[in-house]
Amino acid sequence: MVREASSTRRTRKSPDERRAEVAAAARAIALEDGLDALTLRAVAARMGVASGLVAHYAPSMDELVAEAFGSLVAAELDEITQLLRREESASRRIAALLDTLLDGSRADITLVWVQAWGMGTRNEALAARVRAEMDAWQDALAAEVQRGIDAGEFACDDARPVAWHLLALIDGLNAHSLVRWSAQPARRALTARAIAGLLGIEPAVLAR
Repeated sequence: MVREASSTRRTRKSPDERRAEVAAAARAIALEDGLDALTLRAVAARMGVASGLVAHYAPSMDELVAEAFGSLVAAELDEITQLLRREESASRRIAALLDTLLDGSRADITLVWVQAWGMGTRNEALAARVRAEMDAWQDALAAEVQRGIDAGEFACDDARPVAWHLLALIDGLNAHSLVRWSAQPARRALTARAIAGLLGIEPAVLAR
C-alpha cells in the first residue's frame, strides 16, 4: 500500500527568524515575570521548542538577558520621547514626564530595571547595557532641562546634574513602590517639589 504524501510541510525557518523568535520570547518573559525568570528552559517553553534549539541561536544567556533588558528599556525611552514632543513648553514636558513615569503603570519596566542593577554585578554584558541605557536616559532628560534653560523657563546652570537627580528620584521612588514599602508617598508631588527647587521654579509650574 502506498502512503499518500502529507499535504502539509513543516516550514524551515531561517536563522534570522529563529533568533528574532528567541529575542521576542526573552523580552516577553522579562516583561511579564522579571529578568531573573529569563532562563534557557523558560525561553524554550515559551517558544514550544527544545532547549537545544534555543542554545543554538542564543549560545550566551548573559548576552540574551542583556539584549532583552536593553530592548525593553530603549523602547520605553522612545515612547516617552514621543510623548514629550506633544508638549510645547519645557515645563509642561517635565510635568508630563512626571505624570507618565510616576503614575504606577510601569511597574513591569521598573522591576526589569531593579533586577538589572542587581544582576549586572554578576553579568558584565548586562552591566554594560545598563550603563549605556542609563546614559541614554540622562542625555534625554538633560536635553529637556537644557531646553528650559535656553528658553528662560528654568533658573539653573547645568542641565546634566539636574537630569541625574531627576532620574535618581524617579528610579528610587518607583523601586520602593514595588514592595509597597511603608505607606506609599505621593510620589509625583514629592518629586515635583524637589525638581522645582533644582530648576529654580515654583512647584505649581509642574502641577498637573
